[in-house]
Parts: sequence; C-alpha cells; structure tokens
Amino acid sequence: QVQLVESGGGLVQPGGSLRLSCSASGTGSIFNVYVMSWYRQAPGKQRELVATITSGDSTNYADSVKGRFTISRDNAKKTVNLQMDSLKPEDTAVYYCNAKWTLLKLKYDYWGQGTQVTVSS
Repeated sequence: QVQLVESGGGLVQPGGSLRLSCSASGTGSIFNVYVMSWYRQAPGKQRELVATITSGDSTNYADSVKGRFTISRDNAKKTVNLQMDSLKPEDTAVYYCNAKWTLLKLKYDYWGQGTQVTVSS
C-alpha cells in the first residue's frame, strides 16, 4: 500500500514561511509517474487544491497562492515539498499530500493524514 506522510506544519506569523514535506513509501520504482498535489481544508470549508506537480515537473497553483507557494518533487527521495512564503491567516488549514496514478482504467488515489498550518499573530 502507498503511504504518504506529511511534515513541516506548525504555527507561523503572517508574512512568515513554512516548508511542508510529503514522504511516500510503497510506490516501488514508479513514484516518478504519480501526479503529486497538495490540498488544504480550513475549518468549515471544502477541501481545495493548492498545487500540483506532474512527472514532467509541470506545476499548477490555485490563484490564491500563486507567487507565494512553490511545489517541487524529488523522485530519488520520493518526496514532494511545498514551500510557503508570505503566509496569510487565510492560509490556515490542514494541508494534505495527494498522489494520483492511472493505468488504462485503473485509478490510484492516495492521501496523507494531513499536517496543520496555522498563520496567526
């Protein structure tokens, strides 16, 4: 089974930075084919897509985080990171790592347990 474990969350003041990391296991030698994403869910809100990175290192960001967040991956280490700068109180949420892979009709979709990010003065 694929396991995703997030780390790096915590409490930070507005304008500060955090770097989240997601470590994958159980992917064998095919981690590189997974599309990796970060989602977040604030209290009472729907879970939303924050950033995505493909196997070819193409990236996509939610409008709310463009220019502030950077997603990256290290296929050798089987990790995906989210560098978060200029944090705002609105960024407060539980952040989840997600991995997706498709092969013909087979679809794989995995989630981590999440890590809390709190932006507050």
